[in-house]
Amino acid sequence: MGEPSRKNLPGKRSWARRCAAQALYQWQITIQEPAIIANEFLADQDLRKADPDYFRELVHEVPKQVVEIDAALEPFLDRPLAQVDPVEQAILRIGGYELIQRPDIAYRVIINEAVELAKLFGAEQGHRFVNGVLDKLARVTRPSEWASRPS
Repeated sequence: MGEPSRKNLPGKRSWARRCAAQALYQWQITIQEPAIIANEFLADQDLRKADPDYFRELVHEVPKQVVEIDAALEPFLDRPLAQVDPVEQAILRIGGYELIQRPDIAYRVIINEAVELAKLFGAEQGHRFVNGVLDKLARVTRPSEWASRPS
């Protein structure tokens, strides 16, 4: 079968998001200090494929801004965030953070990455839920970018 082409491999930011989703899931479940979790991941996980600076940013900034991120997500949820699967919570929080704080990343990239993470780690139809919530949040946080999207 051979080596997958470079084109099919996730980029460094994708790997950073993947590892950050796992680290933030751990943070949500254990309420352990994000810096400790980040350091454990950086020491134990194979992050050579990832952008370690972006991983650190996500693992440190999402918990710092979790109240604001959750408040931005809540209007687009069909249930309280506390009732959302913890894996999908972590993914939504990463996507929410990026939509709010990282205008340098296209909203379509953010949503696509979140959907891929939900397919990888989430419940069977979790990717549809994540897509719907983040799409609605993008309309609010990125109105000009969203309005100029190709039909």
